[in-house]
Amino acid sequence: MKAKNTLAVVIGSLIGSVSLSALAQGQGAVEAEIFGSRYFTDTTRGYNGDEGNLFGGSLGYFLTEDVELALSYGQYHDIRTDATNKDIKGDNAALTALYHFGEPGPGLRPYVSAGVGHQSIGQESSGRDHTTQGILGAGLKYYFTEHFYARGGVDGLYNFDRGDSEWMAGVGVGLNFGGAKPVPPAEPVAEVCADSDNDGVCDNVDKCPDTPANVTVDADGCPQAAENVRVELDVKFDFDKSKVKEESYGDIKNLADFMQQYPATTTTVEGHTDSVGTDAYNQKLSERRANAVKDVLVNQYGVGGERIESVGYGESRPVADNATAEGRAVNRRVEAAVEAQPK
Repeated sequence: MKAKNTLAVVIGSLIGSVSLSALAQGQGAVEAEIFGSRYFTDTTRGYNGDEGNLFGGSLGYFLTEDVELALSYGQYHDIRTDATNKDIKGDNAALTALYHFGEPGPGLRPYVSAGVGHQSIGQESSGRDHTTQGILGAGLKYYFTEHFYARGGVDGLYNFDRGDSEWMAGVGVGLNFGGAKPVPPAEPVAEVCADSDNDGVCDNVDKCPDTPANVTVDADGCPQAAENVRVELDVKFDFDKSKVKEESYGDIKNLADFMQQYPATTTTVEGHTDSVGTDAYNQKLSERRANAVKDVLVNQYGVGGERIESVGYGESRPVADNATAEGRAVNRRVEAAVEAQPK
């Protein structure tokens, strides 16, 4: 059986012996390729047209994801002599290292190569010319899938025995199989600690190890003091009036909404006046003002009347100077506050 047929059988056997589930690029992968190259000889060799063809195959092994070591074998065809037009036969074997650029996987991967080859080629009269070649090359591989690719490349050949230079341009198709896919880094495992009272703080740093269930704790595992929330109301009135202005309804509604959110809360609505008028009159006016705000809370916004106490303080608690018009306007007011502790 001819050598090239033997190589094809070997390649086919290797591919057939590998499970499809094992096909993958990467370190440890094997590439099997068949190729054809146009061989351009040195003019001193006396070949008709100074060219011929080389057909063969190769097997490569990836030492890393990028570095491949490939062994190839091919036979020469269509090389004819100038003198007699005799068809010259021969073969070539080479060992080549390839460095690939880019990431493994479908897509384009350029490469450069270097190696050494042995050429045995017939002579016009008789016998064969055996020579050793140095090989430098470059090319492109395009992986249509993880495993199937096509290649195109150019190789420069230096004949150490003859001292001349030749080159080849070739294409090939091949399969990549048997490599190990990169192992993704392991996810960090969360540290597990003992937490006897299930408050979310590890026992080794828990300063309050027996916290009751459903209690919010701080970083030390101790009950966290909840801050109170508070809403205040300040409604202003015109001189000698107890009617609530339309512009104050929004503030009163905010207080009502807060009390609806916290149904256990109560409040005291406090009415005040400026210093104009008698103490007795101002006392009654402050009470009417307080009741007016309470009525809005109860009748307009649905807060239970039992939760609201209204009281008047007359002119006894000013917050501004009654000697000025501006100060007196500030003192004509109703105040209220509600405080609650969020759960």
